[in-house]
Amino acid sequence: MNDNYHVFSDGRIERQDDTIRVVTDDGEKKYLPIENAEAIFLHGQIDFNTRFVSFLNDQGVAAHVFGWHDHYAGSVMPERGQTSGQTLVKQVRAYEDAEHRLDLARSFVAGSMHNMRANVTYYDGRGHDLGDVIDDLDDARARLDTVGSVEETMGVEASARRAYYGAFEAILPEEFDLGRREYNPPPNPVNALISYGNSLVYASIVSAIRATALDPAISFLHESGERRYSLALDIADLFKPLLADRIIFRVVNRGQIGLGDFEEELNSCLLSDDGRKTYTKAFEETLEETIEHPRLNKKVSYQYLLRVEAYKLKKHLLTGEAYEPFERWW
Repeated sequence: MNDNYHVFSDGRIERQDDTIRVVTDDGEKKYLPIENAEAIFLHGQIDFNTRFVSFLNDQGVAAHVFGWHDHYAGSVMPERGQTSGQTLVKQVRAYEDAEHRLDLARSFVAGSMHNMRANVTYYDGRGHDLGDVIDDLDDARARLDTVGSVEETMGVEASARRAYYGAFEAILPEEFDLGRREYNPPPNPVNALISYGNSLVYASIVSAIRATALDPAISFLHESGERRYSLALDIADLFKPLLADRIIFRVVNRGQIGLGDFEEELNSCLLSDDGRKTYTKAFEETLEETIEHPRLNKKVSYQYLLRVEAYKLKKHLLTGEAYEPFERWW
């Protein structure tokens, strides 16, 4: 699996012969081995031109751009690795079939709730009393089987997520108080961490979908929109607990990120440059972690699993094989 590269410096990024060069505002030059890249994440104030974009397209590498408030702003995507009219037709038909769309929406939410529960259960067994949160998640899971629309499905997911976020107060140190989930803009450190981590998950899944013939703008849980890759939102819900949230718990509880790694700006709270670098390093290390997959009978990385999830959905749409969302099993 290829690597992700994150650029935090301000300056410009350009093609230099057969690779990519970052020239910072103070004149420092850094080279990125583009032949090993899955995607480039641009976090700083970076200028680039069409020659750079054309080179990325030739190499099949995406560039994900992050803007103010550490929010994902958009992507410069190369041509899709695969194209298939048959896949597109099947995807659209599944979206337009109310029953089929609802089944897929429920699957994404069921997987998401399973993975939220896995996190809570882990910490419940390590000195925290989170039985009430587990009960709330179980109640939400039971209600999921009775919903009759995508809107009701999203309502159940929202109630489950509120219960889940209630566990953060017990899992994190006292000074890291979530309060309630707010993201536009994030008002405190925990909200800032959640927003930043979710953005990294989302962008990584955008890259994974590109390798398939799926259209990233046609989704089943989230409503398809004109300005976002809504299918990535569907799949991201499965992995946010296992990637974004687990990393928050780890870096905060180990003291790798503290209150000094945040900045207050215009009634918002943002990770500092050092804080973003620390979190991003932990995120990339987690993507590279390998686990023994019980069905594939081999060790695979989280980054590989993101792509597998997209292929599973594609196979379901083409063959009718049941789609089973990724659920933590260890």
